[in-house]
Amino acid sequence: MKLYGFLASPYVARTLLVSRWKGCGLELTPPPGGSIKSAEYLAINPLGKMPALEDKGRCLAESTVICEYIDETQAGRKLLPEGAMDRAQARLVARMADIYVVPNVGGLFRNANPAKRNDADVQAVLASLRKAVGDLEQFMGAGPWAGGVSPGFADAIMAPNFWVIFELLPKFGVNDLFAGLPRLTRWYDALEADPVSGPMHRDYLEALRQFLASRAKTA
Repeated sequence: MKLYGFLASPYVARTLLVSRWKGCGLELTPPPGGSIKSAEYLAINPLGKMPALEDKGRCLAESTVICEYIDETQAGRKLLPEGAMDRAQARLVARMADIYVVPNVGGLFRNANPAKRNDADVQAVLASLRKAVGDLEQFMGAGPWAGGVSPGFADAIMAPNFWVIFELLPKFGVNDLFAGLPRLTRWYDALEADPVSGPMHRDYLEALRQFLASRAKTA
């Protein structure tokens, strides 16, 4: 089994976090040809996106699908709950993060350079982001994790996205995204204290900061 991608991508990071919580030792393989647009990589994943998972001569794309496949096929505790409603709840939280929270990240990236910042765009993005996390709060479990007392599928889907968001928000003077949101606050504290996700956050930030620095040089 090979997982292709670069750690700076939150979509890659979520699949790697699932593998670490599973304890299956899956490591990242750089895309062949050095790029997700190389002919070698496109032969594996014609979408030209990351991550991609290659197993038994077949390829999977899309990070949430890959996360579920790793959970289903690898040894270790199940990250998706056994009960149908609990499973659906985990998928709901993950889906809400992807379709309501994540789209705002692009706006933060667009406006990260103060010299090129569109203040109206920034205010719209921040309002949309606050609305999204307020809605997400309502569907979080009693905690400390999204679905209960152990980290699981929804936590892996959400975590790297918020790592990116909390790296970017101070550039806009925002340090209180989870103010008044006790479930998300408790969740993020658990994420940071966890022996798997805590160290991975540090690894991820190093990769993300290298990416941001290289991006700034070409901006």
